[in-house]
Amino acid sequence: MHLLRLESVSRDFDVSRPWLNRVIEGEPRRILRAVDRVSFEVQPGETLGLVGESGCGKSTVARLIVGLYAPTEGRLEFRGRRMQMIFQDPYASLNPRWRVRKIIAEPMIFLEKKKPVSEFLLQVGLSPDDAERYPHEFSGGQRQRISIARALAGEPDLLVCDEPTSALDVSVQAQILNLMAELQERLGLTYLFISHNLAVVSLVADRVGVMYLGRIVELASASDLFARPRHPYTRMLLDAVPDLGMSGKPRTPVAGEVPNPLAPPPGCAFHPRCPHANERCRVETPQLINDVACHGVEEGRI
Repeated sequence: MHLLRLESVSRDFDVSRPWLNRVIEGEPRRILRAVDRVSFEVQPGETLGLVGESGCGKSTVARLIVGLYAPTEGRLEFRGRRMQMIFQDPYASLNPRWRVRKIIAEPMIFLEKKKPVSEFLLQVGLSPDDAERYPHEFSGGQRQRISIARALAGEPDLLVCDEPTSALDVSVQAQILNLMAELQERLGLTYLFISHNLAVVSLVADRVGVMYLGRIVELASASDLFARPRHPYTRMLLDAVPDLGMSGKPRTPVAGEVPNPLAPPPGCAFHPRCPHANERCRVETPQLINDVACHGVEEGRI
């Protein structure tokens, strides 16, 4: 039984110039489709990773799930009680004028719950004395621990994590990831973990969805995706990961650039960068069939 389900969810943004400019210059409205018919499920207790290059729509999906944006099309179904979000930037996501006590207590006030703030500080590896300090008195990793404590105070079934470690040093990233794994095991949490870092996702995710230009192009278990990637874009991303094991396998930088989302290419959006593209790829948009959206995979030629 799924905890969260997205069914053909899309989100459009009007990025047109001001009305008078458009009238004078005869310019039509410009609509940006940031998320294009995305569908997936998240099961209770699992971590679903969502990966892709910057601008692919990952963060927009996160904001759709927690209700910061309304979908233009499609349907979201959440079967839990509550969800919380951990944002990318721990420097911008905490009110600098509030003490930590007030920051963490805010969700409890909304829920009319009364628990000691010290309980949540201890859960994330901070001291009860930190409740009287301000956010600027903490390091980036400590601030992200405060953000996690605030999220836990909301008693969530689902935590939507929007690149929660990307603004932190590598050593601090590992500490935060270990903390999140411990909390998941102890509290039975479910994570949607969004990141552009495949190495991080390989450590935390049970399943992985790969996004490209607003669409899911591959969805698989983490073990299958990293061992046997099927979509050419997934292969390209994995080929660009640094060879930390020093196996001698050459690394290949991701080729080409993401197309302009205001004028996406016809057919498969990845075809201008794909070495396997044929005429069908250039005119027909692939559908997610057996959890991969690729004509070449469907036809058995990749």
